Amino acid sequence: MKIIEGFSKARKLLNRQSPKNLEYKQEAAVKKIIDDVRQRGDTALLQLTEKFDGVKLSALEVKSAKIKAAYKKASPELINALKLAAERIRSFHQMQIQRSLPSYTHGKTGWIVRPLERVGVYAPGGTASYPSTVLMTAIPAKVAGVKEVILVTPPDKDGNISPAILIAASLAGVNRIFSIGGAQAIAALAFGTESVPRVDKICGPGNIYVFLAKKLVYGVVGIDGLQGPSEVVVIADEMANPEYCASDLLAQAEHGGLSPAILITNSHSLADRTVQALEQQIKACSRQAIIKEALKSNGMIVVVKNMEEAIELTNLYAPEHVLLLVKAGTAYEEHITNAGCIVYGQKATVAMSDYVSGPSHTLPTEGTARFSSPLNVLDFLKITNVSMVGDALMNLAGEAAITIAHAEGLDAHAQATELRMKNTRKPK
Repeated sequence: MKIIEGFSKARKLLNRQSPKNLEYKQEAAVKKIIDDVRQRGDTALLQLTEKFDGVKLSALEVKSAKIKAAYKKASPELINALKLAAERIRSFHQMQIQRSLPSYTHGKTGWIVRPLERVGVYAPGGTASYPSTVLMTAIPAKVAGVKEVILVTPPDKDGNISPAILIAASLAGVNRIFSIGGAQAIAALAFGTESVPRVDKICGPGNIYVFLAKKLVYGVVGIDGLQGPSEVVVIADEMANPEYCASDLLAQAEHGGLSPAILITNSHSLADRTVQALEQQIKACSRQAIIKEALKSNGMIVVVKNMEEAIELTNLYAPEHVLLLVKAGTAYEEHITNAGCIVYGQKATVAMSDYVSGPSHTLPTEGTARFSSPLNVLDFLKITNVSMVGDALMNLAGEAAITIAHAEGLDAHAQATELRMKNTRKPK
């Protein structure tokens, strides 16, 4: 893992605000899949599932009996862990909904806040399953008041869905589950098929095909964002535990070879001891090849003069996760302005935030934390403006509206207002 000395050199490496190549070689294939699902519906979904997932399904929707059976297949420890996570995630987002913008229609103008009708949740599956993703996306939607949550997730080679995924869906209040994945699942949610209902918004991370499919259907439906590889910046001072630093770098790197794992510190000694800890801890990791690839291509340790430089570099990079292994973590909160999630404390680790802390782990990546937010209940609410136009408003602002309409060359707008002003009662 490379060590970068000095602020200036690190700044060049961590600056992600330069223009990116937004063309992807897989985009043509994804467009073809989307068009196929639009035209042939369930038939296309079944054929594409056989082609990409290697399984021939007789039906797309998961029956309720399989969900009940999942509880018998999973260990009590897993079920209890998922229940605890679900409770904490629900509690956190209930606090959000209680403090979110309420409807306000008193008087002449206002707004109505309503939940979306139907939301689609994508959970990666197949070779690995992510029940935490189901909890972190479906629960905020249900807390916001979404009536129907549809889960799509790819089946394994036997045509089954992981019991952990099914249990998480049950605990989160998911209404229907479909055994489909990839770009074809996103297309089904966006346009609807004979079996899969069309949704208003699609949430959840996936591979490059899911990423591109969400990008291409945006506008037909809403999306939560375009999540890239998971990433972390660990800010650590000279008092930090190098084993803690190493463990979170490894945890982030095991997501995939493209996952950035970065340590920024003001201590040369800590940097060296963290490298030693990495070499020891990686021996116990089952995904060593993936971790080594990530650390080689996207990992680095940056040594700076002070914590002010560390914070500046972090805000420039705008990472998904910031882990603070420092003496006084609370003192950093107001200064770290670009981050999806900030984790701090004596036993701070991003892993706890990913699973059981409460906030959703669906976070902005690739520098988008500069302008976007984590998934939350507000993602599942929409606002309708209300405006009552009567005599009082006409007398106050009717002439102004006519003047602006003429200035914009929209004479019909002016005429519509003038017609009503003729019948407006003047105040006595």
